[in-house]
Amino acid sequence: MYKSISHIVMVLMAIMIVSCKSKPEVEKTDANIEEKATENWVSLFNGKDLDGWTPKIKGYDLGENLHNTFRVEDGVIKVNYDGYDGKFNDAFGHLFYKTPFSNYRLKMEYRFTGDQIKDGAGWATRNSGVMIHCQAPEKMAKNQSFPLSIEVQMLGGITEGVNRSTANLCTPGTNVVMDGELFTEHCTNSTSETYHGEQWVHLEVEVYSDSLIIHKVNGKEVLRYSQPQYGGADMNDYGAEYKSKIGETIKGGYISLQSESHPTEFRNIELLEL
Repeated sequence: MYKSISHIVMVLMAIMIVSCKSKPEVEKTDANIEEKATENWVSLFNGKDLDGWTPKIKGYDLGENLHNTFRVEDGVIKVNYDGYDGKFNDAFGHLFYKTPFSNYRLKMEYRFTGDQIKDGAGWATRNSGVMIHCQAPEKMAKNQSFPLSIEVQMLGGITEGVNRSTANLCTPGTNVVMDGELFTEHCTNSTSETYHGEQWVHLEVEVYSDSLIIHKVNGKEVLRYSQPQYGGADMNDYGAEYKSKIGETIKGGYISLQSESHPTEFRNIELLEL
């Protein structure tokens, strides 16, 4: 009996020693992974100017920043219409980042400010977006309203007590697969909360080429889908090059910020390539 008890005690002590040694190693590995991910985040916006970004506004040449629509003030990118004399005239704009991406996490903060320009469309009130998998800006026609892309649509609450989700999905010139089926609706609501006033909202988009795209708001997943592809009821808005690719998946593209007639601000725009 004495030898048996001693043997059991020795075995238990050995297990405890192995357990104690292995735990710090796991924690160290996790810490290293997190540290590596943090180091690889790259800021796409320097907080000082629009270096690396190019505007494309409907009816104007690439690079022409109509009425200084896109500007940097107080460390944020502002979409502003104070130079428009109250007439938007459907001058939909997009601010393109210089580099295309395929697999990445993109995060930023945004907010709506002030009042919409008077002749802006009703649906565009407190409405903006970040476009991903965009066509190249130089391939946009001069009078083209929106780039062929996947839009992560940003909406702000308008009426208290009325839900208006954000980080929705819109699909100019595209379709996606959702729950295993081809989804052709132009816009789809997320499951996010409604955000009123001029509060900053944290948005993150996780992109795995043509396999999976996830939208998150303030750290919570609100929408996911897969297989972004050329298609959609509005294909006549895009050139023959894209019409010939209907059904072909889109593996990557440019990122752009929208100008849709309501003043909007963006800050802390960062990207982590996966």
